[in-house]
Amino acid sequence: MTSYRTYIIVWLALLVLTAATWLVSYTDLGVMNAVAALFIASVKAALVALFFMHLRYESRLVWAFALFPLFFLALFIAGTVTDMLFR
Repeated sequence: MTSYRTYIIVWLALLVLTAATWLVSYTDLGVMNAVAALFIASVKAALVALFFMHLRYESRLVWAFALFPLFFLALFIAGTVTDMLFR
């Protein structure tokens, strides 16, 4: 079982990552702004899924059902980015 200390550490990490998202939005990185924002959002989503949704302690079957839609999300994002870059 996850302790309160772990939840507090994850919560603080989410706060830091939210601040990082805010800082990246004010930094001019060009095309990399979207990449940085998506990366930070992915890390935050992983932390929420692993600890607050208790996915970390589930069986492989539940992991498969959780990761399968992420594969399609990656395909949609890759298709959108490719379309944007080659127009």
